[in-house]
Formats: sequence, structure tokens, C-alpha cells
Amino acid sequence: MCADMKKTDALPGKRRSVMARLEEQVDAKALDPAPADREAWDKLDAAYRATCAILYNFVPQSGHPGGSISSGRIVNGLLYAGMDYSLNDPGDERQDLLCYAAGHKALGLYVSWALRNEMARIGAPSLLPDEARQHRLEDLLAFRRNPAALLPIAARLKARPLDGHPTPATPFVRIATGASGVGVPASLGLALAALDVYRSDPPRVHILEGEGGMTPGRVSEALAAAGTMRLANAVLHVDWNQASIDSNKVCREGDEPGDYVQWNPMELCHLHDLNVLFVREGMNIGHVLAAQGQARELAKNGQPVAIVYRTVKGQGYGIEGRASHGAGHAFCSPAFYEAMVPFEKAFGQTIPRFSGTAGSREAEENYYEVLMTVRKALENDGKTAQVFGQKLQDAAGRLAARKRTPRADAPRIEKVYDPKVLDPNTTPATLKLEPGKATTLRAALGDVLGYLNRESGGAVLSVAADLLGSTSMNLASKGFADGFFKCPDNMNSRTLAIGGICEDAQGALLCGVSTYGHHIGASSSYGAFIAALQHVAARLHAIGQQTGQDQHHRPYNPYIMVCAHAGLKTGEDGPTHADPQALQLLTGNFPQGTFITLTPWDPAEMWPLMAEALRRRPAVIAPFVTRPNEVVLDRVKLGLPPTSASAKGLVRLRAADPEAKPYHGTIVLHGSDVAYAFLLDVLPRIEQQKLRFNVYYVASAELFELLPPDEQRELYPEGRALEAIGITGFTLPTLLPWVTSADGRRRSLHPFRKGCFPGSGQAAHVLKQAGLDGDAQWEAIEDYASRK
Repeated sequence: MCADMKKTDALPGKRRSVMARLEEQVDAKALDPAPADREAWDKLDAAYRATCAILYNFVPQSGHPGGSISSGRIVNGLLYAGMDYSLNDPGDERQDLLCYAAGHKALGLYVSWALRNEMARIGAPSLLPDEARQHRLEDLLAFRRNPAALLPIAARLKARPLDGHPTPATPFVRIATGASGVGVPASLGLALAALDVYRSDPPRVHILEGEGGMTPGRVSEALAAAGTMRLANAVLHVDWNQASIDSNKVCREGDEPGDYVQWNPMELCHLHDLNVLFVREGMNIGHVLAAQGQARELAKNGQPVAIVYRTVKGQGYGIEGRASHGAGHAFCSPAFYEAMVPFEKAFGQTIPRFSGTAGSREAEENYYEVLMTVRKALENDGKTAQVFGQKLQDAAGRLAARKRTPRADAPRIEKVYDPKVLDPNTTPATLKLEPGKATTLRAALGDVLGYLNRESGGAVLSVAADLLGSTSMNLASKGFADGFFKCPDNMNSRTLAIGGICEDAQGALLCGVSTYGHHIGASSSYGAFIAALQHVAARLHAIGQQTGQDQHHRPYNPYIMVCAHAGLKTGEDGPTHADPQALQLLTGNFPQGTFITLTPWDPAEMWPLMAEALRRRPAVIAPFVTRPNEVVLDRVKLGLPPTSASAKGLVRLRAADPEAKPYHGTIVLHGSDVAYAFLLDVLPRIEQQKLRFNVYYVASAELFELLPPDEQRELYPEGRALEAIGITGFTLPTLLPWVTSADGRRRSLHPFRKGCFPGSGQAAHVLKQAGLDGDAQWEAIEDYASRK
């Protein structure tokens, strides 16, 4: 038996991380704040709970009160004691971050942010930034309100519309969250990027999630990555209340099986080598503060930390458990006003009553009056705001004292976007491909990413779904340390290990890496898998970049989704892998400027296309690259335009004047597979027969759409689209913008034209079966040329 096999006989060894109960880690005296502090914390909690109930009541009946309430003390502990940050600069990258991975707790985020602003306004006004970067109490008037539907008071006060789940439109929010487990890996991406830049003292990234939000697979994948890479600056705060939308027993607890999973949050986190601290009294502010302080001590062993707080969803609201997840008291009902009593007793203020119609102007007037009552209560009390104003000043002081600075050799992302580097018209000498050279599209992309990585000192962090060499992503890290990135032993590697075959987490985590602003994250897998599995993460990244642009006043930070082994040329793997549908999931499905797909046919086009896409700075770039070797064709000999022409997105390979006779029409090609078949097998026959066509190749639909309208019309007039037929290795819908007549679409060739998925085999055989090989193309073109 070999040595490796002998290891499997052993029981699991000791982990690098620890798992403990809070009371085992700290002295009992540390669990009780000083009496003066205790009174202030209790009053803050009363104001927080009441405002959560108020927000749900007036919006109307919308949001998630239960989880917002159960997590309130966790969040307030971080905002006032557990984080080093300055309220007056929401965009300061050196400060600690709090990410609401549990996006459904957005109601609580907006309330805690607004009350923090009040504490500073009353107790530490010098900390307030300009009003545009504040999150004011008045902004709560626009919770879940569309900008086009603000009620009069909200419009007059210029209340900021607050999305139903967090987006960077709100100050101090860096990523869009809430969609099925994306928040945890995206937040860990922020932590990874911060750790790479500020190695000696990285900003800490606090992540709020619940046990229900930990059930998506991408969360487990991301936790595996965090433990493996040793992201000790990441702290996961788990609001374990056991209640989801449908269940009050999400996890196993003790001897009781869970409805959904048979782990508890401590087990799951420790499985992935996170330090775990269990807080039995998770709604006791003394225990919360002690645990958050202890997290720093636990992280000294180099592993990330998870604090699991046992809580009760909706406790004290009058509705608990799953019933409080997305529902609450009826509008201005006796039960709602009963929930106001603890606040009224704590501050000696009475919440104004209302008996009118929800959503009316009169209701908005009462809503505003109620919010101003909360403000008045805090102003009249004074002492509470002074206590927390001082805590906010202390947080700013701690940040200043740290003097965090990027390491001397940190990545220089600005070099990637330097016009002298990023010129689509000039391919760097090391990337030029001579005619006759055999290479792959994937290798050309890997070389481009590697070139940019070296130029920027390591700004490209890449990962593959256990396909580094297969998809040529290993070339992106050429020249840097071998192996996978690990802290502290191999931090100069630019290659990440994220859970193995885990496209879900890889996309979300690298979107977080890109968001931080010092790196470009790049992830690769089969296009058949990655386009679907990373769609949600890519969409949230695009939302986050777009909504945060006005807030942060900076361009988008692109993430690169490499759709490798794309299309029918991966035929040996069969229809499960050689999928023509992937492009259709992405192109045309995002707002203009946020997403750019690249579909080169020639490996030599990779530089101009990537350079132009990066120059445009979308949120996501998705290059589609095939697996087999291609021979670089002699463009001059074939009479083709230079590779730089691809940067416009649409390349005219052959030009013909429709007014000159004979004229036979327009052909639009899309996909490397059909383009090579056309250029090698069909074009010689067209020239022999002296047929006169306009022939176009679609290198990037989105780059073409970003051209000025006049340039679009000049390059591809409407008349060309009306007469055109298409030949694509992707699906018919991707041709529709280029082929607009019913006859043209009927004549167009695409992989599903015969009504079935093509089978397995070598690329040439799969193309032949699908009717996309040179002979089939020629037959269709001949028929098209002979039409009346």
C-alpha cells in the first residue's frame, strides 16, 4: 500500500482552526457592559426595533422584519465597537467593511445606517460627510420605492430610493446581494483583494448571513476557499434563528433533524477550517460584543472566523419565527402600535397614530411624522447619541492609528487601463501571431491575460474549475509564483483555488475581487457550464457596478467570465459539453455597457478585442474561446481586413456594392467553427463562381452596439440586415439583430436547424451532422444566391 493510501486509514487530523463556545473563551465579567453603556445599548436597540417595525408598516407591508430584528445587536455591535472605519468617507478602501450577504435583512441595514447617521448628527457632527454621501433618516421614506413613484414628501426631501435588497446605491455598501448565496463568496472576494493589497494589516470584511442563506451550494464552495486560502481578515457573522420562509427547523439542532440540512452552522464552518465561536445568547449585547472582540484573537492562528449567534427571528416584535420572515403586522394595527411600546417607554415619546389608507399621501405624512418623532426622541435624550457619537469617533481614530498602506509591490491596476498599454490597434510584440502558426483561441486569451498581469504587477487573479491547463488559464499567471494562492506561504501566486469544480462560487468570489478595485478577476470553465452557473453572480456584479457608479464616481471594475471549450468544436465531449446555447444566455440580456461578449474566430483577434473591451470598462467581459488548435490564416493573402478591425465588433470580410450588378446579398458569420469552414472551404468557391456578397463576421455584438449610431449604420446599413442570411455556431436568436427578414432567418444555418442536439465526435464530424460544414454552407449560399 502506498503512503498516500495509508493516510486514508487514519482518523481526521487536527484542524488549523478551533471551535469553541464563547463562555469558554472569555471571562464572565467580560460578558456584561458597564451600566452606562448597557443603558445606551438598550435604548439603541429599542430605537432600532421600533424603526424596523415602522419601516415595514409604511412601505406598505413590504420587507423582512424578522431577520432584521434578530440581527440588530450583531450589526450595531460592529458599527459602534467592532469595526475600524470613518463615517465621513464611505469610499475609503482602507476601512473595515460590513457586507449584508443576507440581503433580505436590507430593512435592518437601512435602519441601522439611518440611526447611525442620527447618532453622528447629534453626537459627532464633524464625522458627517456631505449630504449626498449620507444615509439619512429621511431616506427611509423611499424604501422599496421606485424613483418614478416617490410620494410628495420623499420627492421634496430628495430621499434616496432604497432597493429591496442592498446595492451600492447606498453609502458603505460595496456589493449587490440577496440572490441565492451570492453575498458570501462576493464578500470573501473583497476580503481576498484587501488581503492581497494590504498584507501586513488588511481591512477586515465582516459578513452577515443566516443559516438559511448558507444552504446554497456556492456558500459551501466559498467557505472551502476561505479556509484553504486562509483569509484571516474575513469574519462571518451567522444570525442562527432556525427560521426561513417555509421552515422553523432549517438545520439540525442537537438531536433534532433539520427540515433542509443535517448540519448546523458551526459544523459547516468548521468543516471548511474556519475558526468557530458559538454565542448561545446571541441577542445579549454583552455576549455579542465579547464575541466580536474575541474574533480578533481567534484569527491570530491564520484562519477566518465564524461567529454563530443563536437568536430568535422577530423576537419582541409580536410575530416570531418564519411568520416574521417576509410578513408583519397589519398596517397601523393595534399589534403594530403594541410593538412601539418599548420605544415609547425608553424615550418617553408617543408614536403618532393613524387610521387612514396605506400608501396614501396622508399615510406618507404620518410616516414622516413618525420618523421625526424618532429623531426628536434621540435629540431629547441626547445622552445615547453622545455615547454612540463617541464610539464612532473612536472607530475613526482606530482606523487613522492603523495607517494602513498598500504594500510597496501591490498590483497597479491603472497600468491595465493605460492607453499606452491598452491599444487595440497595436498588438504587443510578444502577442503577435504569424500566419501559419498553430495555436488555440484559449491560449491566445491566456497569453493576453498573462501579458496584462505582468504589466500591472499581478493585477489579474485567475481561477479555473479544475481546468487550468485545459482552458489555458495557467498562462494568465505565467511569470508569478507557482501553485495556488495561500496566506501567508504563497501570496505571490496569482492562481486561486476556489472549491475545485465550483463555477458558482468562483464567479461570485471573483466579482468581489474585481469590485475592490485593485484587481481583475478571471474565471474559466466550459462555456456550457459557466454561462449558466455564473449568470446570477455576473448580473449582481453588473447591478452593483451600475448602482454604485454615482455613489463612488468611478468607472466599472470588470470581471472576466471565460467561456472556454465553447461550441461544437468540443464535440468529443458530446452535447452535454459542446453547447451552442451559452452565448444566448448572455448577449442582449444586460443593460448596454455593463456586459460585453467576445466571439473571435482568429486567435490573432484576441488582443484587439480584449483591449477594446477593457477600454470600454463594462462590469463583465465574457470571451468565448474554442479548444482545438487553429492555424492562423494569412489575412493579407485572403484579402481580409487587419485584426484591429475586430475591435468594432463587426468585421466586413468582403465588400460588394448592392448597386453594382450582379449582386448576390449579405452573409453574416458568427462563431469560430463556422468562420474557419467558410474561409477555407466556401470562400474559394464563391470567388471561383464570381459571386458578389457582403460578408460580415460578428466579433462582439456589444462592441458594435457601443459604436456611434452613424458608424453603426455606415458599417452595417439596415438594408444589409433585411437581405442577410446568417451562419452561426451559436443559436438562431443570436443572429436575429443581424438577420431581420423572415426569409433570411428561414435560410440561416445554426446548430439546432435539424431539430436535435448534435452528437459526439471530432469537430469536423459534428459540424457536418449539424449542417454547418463547408459543403452545407456552400449549398445554402448557392440557393440563396439563386433566389429571385
